[in-house]
Amino acid sequence: MQQEKIKQTDPDKKYRRVLAASTLAGDSVRNAAGEDLGKLDELMIDIPSGRVAYAVLSFGGVLRMGNKLFAVPWSALKVDEDKKCFILNVDKTKLENAPGFDKDNWPNMADTTWGSEVSRYYGVTPYWEDRK
Repeated sequence: MQQEKIKQTDPDKKYRRVLAASTLAGDSVRNAAGEDLGKLDELMIDIPSGRVAYAVLSFGGVLRMGNKLFAVPWSALKVDEDKKCFILNVDKTKLENAPGFDKDNWPNMADTTWGSEVSRYYGVTPYWEDRK
């Protein structure tokens, strides 16, 4: 994990570079303005590369019913370990208009056209093109 991917408010505090995926599920996702954008539901792993392909963000609905799901590129998220949440630098309107899916119709990440469109929407390079 690159240092800029972790929000650091205390320069003297050591931050963890490795976290269990199970501890991240259910973490809130906020934007830079502090608005609640939903919860992290899942992390989807690209098996051949071992990289996180995308995070599944759940947004909207009441009592988790009617939630819309969004595939958010991992590189579009920043971890705020102090507040135990993620930061996604988009406003609510942009998220509401983002390409989403429902729990019964998950995207096929083998379709790089779809993955590229999602990455462009969030202003990041698709993980399979990122050589970092």
